[in-house]
Amino acid sequence: MVKMFAADHASRVRMLYKLIFRVHRALPAELRILGDNYARDEFKRHKKCNPEEAKIFLTEWTDYAINLAKQMKPLNQAIKKEVGKYIDPKMLDYMTDEQIVQLYELHKAAVNLVRVQCPSGLLLI
Repeated sequence: MVKMFAADHASRVRMLYKLIFRVHRALPAELRILGDNYARDEFKRHKKCNPEEAKIFLTEWTDYAINLAKQMKPLNQAIKKEVGKYIDPKMLDYMTDEQIVQLYELHKAAVNLVRVQCPSGLLLI
């Protein structure tokens, strides 16, 4: 029974992993590279996490994939012209110091991409 659960779990993780990379194909090239690298690193980092962490991890990444897929629909892109969503500040209370640093590093990388795409200096961040 445990073996069957492990195989089923591994299969679901693989499907989610592939889905995330498929959804990333709709992102601009720079964001796609950033997203792909981040997802790859996170999945590797959580490969041996405990079942409780695995459940949270998979839930959050599933929500991410669903939200990004919705945002990448052509109609949504035509209307909103933005990607992503703001994190609830209350979530920071549940994060470790390492996770907050990682989130900050991801933010810096994303901001640098925006600055590269808008070299005119008119960008306010």
